[in-house]
Order: sequence, then structure tokens, then C-alpha cells
Amino acid sequence: MAQNLIPSRDEVPANDKWDLSTLYASDEEWETALSSISKLTEAVVAFKGKLGESSDSLLGCLKANEALEKVIETVYNYASLQHTADESDSAAQDREGRAMMAYAAADSATSFFSPELMAIPDEKINAWIVLPEFADYKIFLQKELHHKPYILSEKEERILSLQTESSETAHNAFSLLTNVDLQFGSVHVAGEEKPLTQSTFTTFLHNPDRKIREEAYKNFYAGFVQHENTIAALYAGSVNQDVFVARARGYKSSLEAALYGNKVPESVYRNLIDTVHKNLPTLHKYYSLRKKNLGVPELRHYDVYVPLVKNVETKTSYDEAVEICRNALSPLGKDYTDILCGGLKGGWVDRYENKGKRSGAFSSGAYTGYPYILLNYKDDVIRDVFTMAHEGGHSMHSYYSKTNNPFMCYNYTIFEAEVASTFNEELVFEYLLKTAKTSEMKSYLLSMRADDILATLHRQTMFAEFELKTHELVENGTPLSAQVLRKTYRELLEQYFGSEMHFESESDMEALRIPHFYNAFYVYKYATGISAALALAKRVTTGGEKEREDYFKFLKSGGSRYPIESLKVAGVDMSSAEPIQSALDTFANLVTALEKNC
Repeated sequence: MAQNLIPSRDEVPANDKWDLSTLYASDEEWETALSSISKLTEAVVAFKGKLGESSDSLLGCLKANEALEKVIETVYNYASLQHTADESDSAAQDREGRAMMAYAAADSATSFFSPELMAIPDEKINAWIVLPEFADYKIFLQKELHHKPYILSEKEERILSLQTESSETAHNAFSLLTNVDLQFGSVHVAGEEKPLTQSTFTTFLHNPDRKIREEAYKNFYAGFVQHENTIAALYAGSVNQDVFVARARGYKSSLEAALYGNKVPESVYRNLIDTVHKNLPTLHKYYSLRKKNLGVPELRHYDVYVPLVKNVETKTSYDEAVEICRNALSPLGKDYTDILCGGLKGGWVDRYENKGKRSGAFSSGAYTGYPYILLNYKDDVIRDVFTMAHEGGHSMHSYYSKTNNPFMCYNYTIFEAEVASTFNEELVFEYLLKTAKTSEMKSYLLSMRADDILATLHRQTMFAEFELKTHELVENGTPLSAQVLRKTYRELLEQYFGSEMHFESESDMEALRIPHFYNAFYVYKYATGISAALALAKRVTTGGEKEREDYFKFLKSGGSRYPIESLKVAGVDMSSAEPIQSALDTFANLVTALEKNC
């Protein structure tokens, strides 16, 4: 497919699209499933007021709720995937909207469950959950009971559940504005005008021509500047929603509310920021090296993504990238690579950009159907090979989780998710470095890996610190205006990039373009994830069968353990700062190698 032209969705060949038939064979079948949600909800509601009567009553409710949740998950996944493939498709928008409405209605109707469960005396519930018939629900119930201090009355829970749909308004509006309505114009490349989009922006920033990078950067952020107050208001609304829910439930802060469910201590979050702060001199050293190698009088924000090693062009077809993944991930065994590569070529993936498609990449694994992957693959961006491996790691984690756990405890946490994905990236890097045919390619890979670790560890920590600051501002009574958000973000830019970096007036608009900020306290898991992944990749590749099996125990854990515990099973302790420091040491070693080779 010609990648300098962006096709409409109906112009994309079927082989380049994901196959959603493992969810539903047709939109009509989806409609039937959607319509069944109300009856399934009624089956759960029939147990209202009866949960504490007997173990049979509780078990009956759990089974009815499981049937409901399976259908809701599959219905929403199908609609959401269609929508992300083309956000301008009004029919797909409608399906996703109706799926969310059905979920919200079911959530409201079944909101009695948690308060009633919490009202069952401890001695009674503890005796019930060890019965054999509760085997598939024991872990789910234990995790539910962990929330007991913050569960409200039935009426209060219903009120919170009624605003589930409206709570997504800020995120949905941001997505439509930035992915569909916002226009960024074009960029002049070799006498031609090429479209500037959310997806092509990254490609332009990798261009060795500084004028192209500058034009793309300024045109892109100009689009956001035109709507800065609107976008700032959307983000402020998202933060206010987080603060509202935390306060309504009685948490001391939004951060505590976000971490409590997974038993992640706040010290893990704050230790990450503190440890990265202590190692910022190495990051500043890297930017000094970048300035020197690029030969620029002043390092600009649009200079930080272009490869340090010049004149190394790469072109990797989609099929070639699949084979790189197969070879690089061979330490995990043939079963793993056969399943993954079969999926990458056999319906798991929506491969290339099309008009209206969501930017970036993700994996969307559910209990039913393939563990789907959205890519915007470009054969002239070698980092997209790493993205394929990254999302493949997510999908394989989903595959092993759902095939080794009952539905009610199959779903692993986001804290764990970033481990499997960045583990795969590290193995791909080691493979490509080992098979590189020239010293220039080795230097190129070293540079790219340093950039990737920087993006995942340092940059995501900066994002995490921004999220913490914005939520604390609101919690302390400061409204989030565009001016406040930009000032807060600019201070972080200056701290993390150091004195070598010269920013543009619009550079702090980056704060208003990050989609992950609408899922608060998410991005820090990228940083903890890469730290755990680097440690585990080294452990597996230098170890033996035991180390590999420990890693597979982690992949198969699903939601059967809390994340800190499941990573300890794999062989890494994330309750300490040691893995973070070790990852930062790896980055420092890459910088030293680059100083010698560039």
C-alpha cells in the first residue's frame, strides 16, 4: 500500500484490517447481543436484597453477573474497535455510544452488588468463598472485599454509576476534536505537500531535514494553540472528575484512589519520580551529545527525535517485521512465536493508517475473540517494528491470561501490562543489534534504544509528575486554566531537558495533546513496566528453563494476583527503587556507548 497517500477506510484491503468475526459475525449479530443486555441485567437484579441469605444466592448472582459482564465486554470491544478504526464513521460512533449507554444502564441497575456484598458479615463470607463451587469467583470476591473501606451505600453507589457515561465526555470530545476535527495542514517535502496528521507528525520529526522538522512541529502545535482554552477546559473537566470520585469515596487523594485497588503503595509512584530526578544529569548529558552530533547551534524541541546517526536508511515491510519478531522472541519458545506471528498475519491486526483512524497503537484483548492490535505501521520507521513487538507482547499476555484463568479473574492490571510489551521490545533490540551488518547500524540502534528508554522511562515519568501536579493543584483549590497548565508543564520541560534545550513559545502545548492524561495515573506504569521488563529480559536470556518458566507464570497469572506479587513470581521486586535505578543505569551505559561510537 502506498504510504504517502492516506486511504479512506473502505479503500483498505481486507487483509490489512483486523478480523472482528471472532467477536460477532456481523453488525446484526452484535445488535442481537446488545439487546440481550437488558434481560441479562434483570437476571442479576433478581438477586437484589438476597446476597446475604445463603451461599447459593450469592453464587447465583455471581454466575448471572458473569454472563452479563461477558456480553458487555464483547459488545463494547466490537463497537470500540470499529470506532477507533474510523472515528468519522457515524454508524460506528452510534454503536459505541449505544454500547456505553447499555453498560451504564447495567452498571446502575447492578450497583446494589458491592454494598450488599460488603454488608455480609466477615465470618459468613469468608466461610462461603472457600467452598469448591466458589473456585472461579474466590479471587474476584477477595479483591472486591479489599475495596470495603471505600464502598458507599446502595443509593450513593447508584448515583456514581449513573454518571459513568457522562464522565467520559471530556475524553470523547478531546478524541473527536484532535483526531477528526483538527486540521494540521501539510508539510513541504522535496517540492511536494504531504499531509500532516497525528500519525505522520512522528515521521516528520524523524526527518533529517531540520526545516521539515521545524515546519511540522510549528504547524502541528499551531492547530492545538487555536483551541487551547477548549482543550484545557476538557482536561480540567477530566481532572475534576477524578477528584470528585476520590472525594466521594473517601480517599485522601486522587493518587490514592488510583493506586489502592491494585495494592500499589504511593511510595512506588513517588520513588519513581525521585529516582529519575536523581539521574537527570545523565539525561542532560545525552541531550548535550545530541546537540553536538546534530551540529546545531541550539538544540530545539523538534530536534530530539531525529536519529543521531546520519545516512542510515531503513525499510522493513510488515511481513519482514513479523519475522524479526519471530526470531527475536525465540528465547520464549516456538509455541509463543507461532501463536504471536500467526496472529500478526492472521486477523489480529489493523495494520496501516486510514482517514479517521485513531493515531498510535494499542492492544485490545478480551475474554472472547482475538487479542486485537491497532497499528499505524510504516515501513520506513524502524521504531514501528518495535511497536509491533510491543503490542504483540500485550496481546500474548492477554492470550495466556484468558486461557489460564476463569473470566472473573483473567484480566491483568495495566501495571503488569507494560512489562510484557517492553520485554518484547528489549529482545527485539538485542536481536537487531546482534545481527546488524555495519557499525553505523549498530550506532543507529544504540541511539534508537536510548531514545526508546528515554521515551518510556524519563518522558513517562515527566508525564506522571505532571498528572500528580495537576491533580494536587485542584485538590488544593487551584483551577486548571490553560495558563496554569502550560506554566506547570513548561517548568517540567525545563527541568527534564536541561539547559541545552531551547523551547518554542508553543512547546508547552504538548501538555494539552496527550490522550493518556484522560486516564489519570496511567502513564507511570510505562516507566515501572520498562524497569521490570529490562530486569526480566536479562533474567530470561541469561538464565535457563526455570527463569523462562517463572516469566510464563507471570504471563499466565492474569488477575489472579496483585501486580507487585505477580512480578515477584517472575523475579523482580517493584516495591523497591532498585529496578528503576537499574534501568536508569542501562540508559547511562547506552549514553556512554554512544559517546564512543557517534
